[in-house]
Order: sequence, then structure tokens, then C-alpha cells
Amino acid sequence: MPLPPLTIHANVWLETEEGDVALSRWRMELLEAVGREGSISAAAKAMNIQYRLAWQRIHEMEERLGFPLVQTTVGGRGGGGAQLTSEACILIERLRELFAAIDVCAQEQGTAHLHKLARALEEPKT
Repeated sequence: MPLPPLTIHANVWLETEEGDVALSRWRMELLEAVGREGSISAAAKAMNIQYRLAWQRIHEMEERLGFPLVQTTVGGRGGGGAQLTSEACILIERLRELFAAIDVCAQEQGTAHLHKLARALEEPKT
């Protein structure tokens, strides 16, 4: 039986020694949204998630990595806001490179294995 056309995707995350998620593509995208939107609230809205979830994930990343990623300012007449720390900017840049390298590897290695799978399914059954 032939396989339909398939595309390979890799879902990768980084965990602490205790097995807690510290970083992932989604968490990187959350940080990028904070940097782009200028607040956790606006980032949450842009990502279609609750503020509480966004805040929790940022707090978890900071705790698990051991350094601040987001610097917040309290609201007032002009409203509050948030900006990424220099460490967060470096982290995002390096994570983009890491995830791009993983995607290339997944495509190269995965395509070869996918072809083997397709051939195996097309072989006559005995």
C-alpha cells in the first residue's frame, strides 16, 4: 500500500536534569512575542493563550535556566510593559540556529527512512 505524500517535522525541547521542560520552540516563540509586543499580556493575546499561562511559562524558564529573561515595568498612566533581557535575546538567536540545524537533520535523515518505509509497504506480502 503506497503512502500519501508526507512531510517530516521534529518537535524538540530541552529539559533540566530533573526532567522539567526548560526550553522549546513554543517557549521561544513566547519570548519572541514578548519582545515584539512589548508586554506579556499582549504576547499572550497574540499567541491566543491566557496571560496566566504565558506568565507561568516565562517564570518556569527563568527558574530552570537560572537567569532572568523578561524585565517588566509596573503599569501606570502609560501602562506597564515587558522587554527581553540581553540573555533572552542571545538565547533566542542561538535557539533559532539549533532548531534550524535539527530541522535540516530531520529532513535529511527522516527522508531516507521515510523512503525505506514506503518501499517496505509497497513490497508484496508473502
